[in-house]
Amino acid sequence: MSVIPSNLIASTYDGVVRGRAARVRGWAGELWADKPRLRRVAMIFGVAAVAAVALVVYLTGGRYVGTDDAYVHAAKLMVTTDVSGLVKSVDVTQGEHVKKGQVLFQLDPRPFQIAVDNAKAALDQSVLDVKAMEATYQGLLSQVTAQQAQVRLAQTTYDRDLALAKANAIASLTLAQAHSALQSAQATLVSIQENARTELAKLNGNPNLPPQQAPQYMQAQAVLAEAQRQLNHATVRAPFDGDVTEVDSLQPGTLVISALSAFTTTSAVGLVSSSDIWIAANMKETDLTHVTVGDPVSITVDTYPGHTWHGHIDAVSQASDSAFSALPSENASSNWVKVVQRIPVRIKLDLKPGDPPLRAGMSTVVTIDTHHRRWYRLLFGH
Repeated sequence: MSVIPSNLIASTYDGVVRGRAARVRGWAGELWADKPRLRRVAMIFGVAAVAAVALVVYLTGGRYVGTDDAYVHAAKLMVTTDVSGLVKSVDVTQGEHVKKGQVLFQLDPRPFQIAVDNAKAALDQSVLDVKAMEATYQGLLSQVTAQQAQVRLAQTTYDRDLALAKANAIASLTLAQAHSALQSAQATLVSIQENARTELAKLNGNPNLPPQQAPQYMQAQAVLAEAQRQLNHATVRAPFDGDVTEVDSLQPGTLVISALSAFTTTSAVGLVSSSDIWIAANMKETDLTHVTVGDPVSITVDTYPGHTWHGHIDAVSQASDSAFSALPSENASSNWVKVVQRIPVRIKLDLKPGDPPLRAGMSTVVTIDTHHRRWYRLLFGH
């Protein structure tokens, strides 16, 4: 068996390669010389390349959905009070950061203090009234005992006069007087016993009733508690940490009327939370197919273009914005036009130290990572 020299194999391979390279150069030269043919080839391969790139982008896309119809929201309210009075002092300034429980403004406490003092006096008086009723009841019991003795005496006198009258020893007028005295004593006893029962009923059936268990005491105690509550509410405090706003509309000397506090800004101080902040994004219903609670979200704020916040889906509303409209769309005519609805999505921010401050109403752009790509859905159907 003969052996082929290695140098012969190498030279043969080089010749094949050079031949193919020559044919490619020749074909390229002919193609370059034939301009119409070159344009057709370039068009075909160009369209194919663009289509291939577009197909790859499409199949690998669809993971992220987003919207720029999203804004910063924060817990906010107009802090006021449920009692009426004159504003004595405003203890905060515009834009000041306050802690929960810090005083915002105070009403003149004097009318409320007077009401508390009156309620305390009424409470003390109720104790005295209960003790007086107990003493009255005991006095009536003594009167009942004394009157029972009078009844027995009148009964004895009548019985004696009756026996004497049968023996014609006394005049009939004397017997009648004795009988009248007996009836009067009996009636007086019944009256005193009724009064005693009435006093005992006032004591709830307990002649030794503790004053704290008496209805009068409980009523006076409730009045005192209400007066104290109003005195406490004359000092308005921050219900949570936040920044104060709308302070200039409230000035010392302003009359705060509790019934109108909800309809005017001159009886309240605005407070915007510095910690309870979230993003409200109005997503297209067609973008929510694979959005679930907990999906990660990236947020950029127009005010800070170089900074990105991170968060996650906290809740997806069960109704679109238009469902809560005062006049919802109920089109039944043939000229109805379908419009893609917007569904509110609440995004909870994962705030970190050093993040720029966010203010309610700022415009944002949110991007939600659904973890779903189109090729996966085409292959597995979900």
